[in-house]
Amino acid sequence: MAASLYGLTKAELDTPVLCVDLDQFERNLQFVAATVKAGGKAWRPHSKGHKTPVVAWKQIRAGAIGLTCAKVSEAEVFANAGIRDLLIANVIAGALKAERLASLCCSADPIICCDHFAQAEPIAAACRRRGVRCRMLVDINIGMNRTGCRPGTDAVELGAAISKLQGIELVGIMGYEGHLLRLEDPADKEKQIRSALDVLGHCRDLYQRHGLRCDIVSAGGTGSVTIAAQSPSITEVQAGGAVFGDPFYHEECHIDPIGPALTILATVISRPSLERAVLDAGKKTVNPDPKRLTVKGYPDAEVGWLSAEHTVLTLGPQSQDLKIGDQVELVVGYHDLTTVLHDQFVAFRSDRVETVWPILARGKLQ
Repeated sequence: MAASLYGLTKAELDTPVLCVDLDQFERNLQFVAATVKAGGKAWRPHSKGHKTPVVAWKQIRAGAIGLTCAKVSEAEVFANAGIRDLLIANVIAGALKAERLASLCCSADPIICCDHFAQAEPIAAACRRRGVRCRMLVDINIGMNRTGCRPGTDAVELGAAISKLQGIELVGIMGYEGHLLRLEDPADKEKQIRSALDVLGHCRDLYQRHGLRCDIVSAGGTGSVTIAAQSPSITEVQAGGAVFGDPFYHEECHIDPIGPALTILATVISRPSLERAVLDAGKKTVNPDPKRLTVKGYPDAEVGWLSAEHTVLTLGPQSQDLKIGDQVELVVGYHDLTTVLHDQFVAFRSDRVETVWPILARGKLQ
């Protein structure tokens, strides 16, 4: 079915469709790759948003050393696609996940993180049973107050304990400055992000002083990529979402010059009044959080509200000529929460389908 779409124009497609503008995608890809390279950092882009091996391989060919994943099941999909270097940037708990992780070490070379010895010990035991070893980072809280152990003594003590476990290889630390991405004042944002990342630099120095291995210091999301790439405290950047150039990153996090590459192609199915149009795409097709949707090419058309299967538009004078059967495109505000609703990206060069990318890690939540 995917192959049957090749060469078609948007007007020839049934809707709704998750669309990729290939020209914009490629510009975004080159921007983030060049930004990270210019900072002298390694690039390990996060895949939790695209969940797609084709996109992952494009990132690797552009210079990425591997991928960052959110879940073991995501890493399994990418390992099956031939990608070995996989950071699972989430603490792992439970016997089933420990066994799956140990099994993954037979076909790939994953890195995991932990913020407590109770996570590390069973994983080490599972690896020993299979005769494998798994690389590990200590997850450090640098202000986001989600996961992560306290920097300083707690981080050093946990690293020292992990370094003694057979089946685990301590290779460094990681943190995430996600609480600072939307600061409005550019100077304040840069100052606070640099300060947060410097906490990791201080922990790195402590590790080295105590004879603990710290080859990797991993951080840096898309919303901070231009700052993180220049930080002397980290060795690699995890920014992955920039390839789709979401308005969330461009408008809320002030990351230039990326632009939106993802839209939802939809059809006007009802025109109840001069000022209202209804589309055949709702919350089961596109998630409006955390960035409000816009209508491409119709600046005076506003997304009023979404139900399960419908989007209601409020139309201004320039968009009131929309007719039943017309197609419009909703600009995806934040792709992580929309990608998971679809089986594939339909990728366009100009107005014609060039290829289709299956979203193979969709639904991988474990």
